[in-house]
Amino acid sequence: MSRILDISEWQVPTTIDYQKLAQELDLVIVRVQYGSNYIDKYYQTHIREFKKYGIPVAVYAWVRGVNRIDMEQEANDFYQRAKEFDPCFWWLDVEEESMTDMREGCSAYLQKLKALGAKRVGLYIAHHLYKKFNLNVAEADGIWIPHYGMNDGTPNSQPEFACDLHQYTSVGKLTGYSGHLDLNRLLGSRNIEWFTNTAKSNNSLPNQEAASKISVGDQVSVQSFATHYATGESIPDWV
Repeated sequence: MSRILDISEWQVPTTIDYQKLAQELDLVIVRVQYGSNYIDKYYQTHIREFKKYGIPVAVYAWVRGVNRIDMEQEANDFYQRAKEFDPCFWWLDVEEESMTDMREGCSAYLQKLKALGAKRVGLYIAHHLYKKFNLNVAEADGIWIPHYGMNDGTPNSQPEFACDLHQYTSVGKLTGYSGHLDLNRLLGSRNIEWFTNTAKSNNSLPNQEAASKISVGDQVSVQSFATHYATGESIPDWV
């Protein structure tokens, strides 16, 4: 199973053995900012350290724009702060209703990032706000959803909605850090190379790794995930 970590200033660099932690990972996603005005204290350190040990690095930003113009400004700040590190993927962390029409706002944010030069941009969508926000998932290069189930550090649940990445716990444990970590797994048709941009990957057909990630509701097929993802529908009740 590909091991994907997302990390922020809550994980202080002096408490991390980056060399040991890197050996546990296939990809790390580092927070850059919380809105435009708050810059993550350690994002540059996290990025440099993981890159030093050969781990592909993606970046994310918590979205807080209050209107379209503000969303575009956040996108610009996000891009300017992270572009020097050439991240393999850019993620919008959408967990807050900062404006009335989040669909319009997040679309403006995503489009601005792409216009600035971000090649692959995805949406992290709070599970309990997925339907309310009704984001345009079709324009994103990936969907990432948190759903913890028992939240005991293992992947024992499955999001109601189709996604590529599943954040399955906030209390994960890995060698190299003694505290809790957010851990993620692939849950879709795309393989890890698609997100790390390290090799050509097949993005239309299910792969063995993706299929192996489905640990809850074994009846569901990976193809059904792709179908519902494309239509923006939730996964059926029998999953």
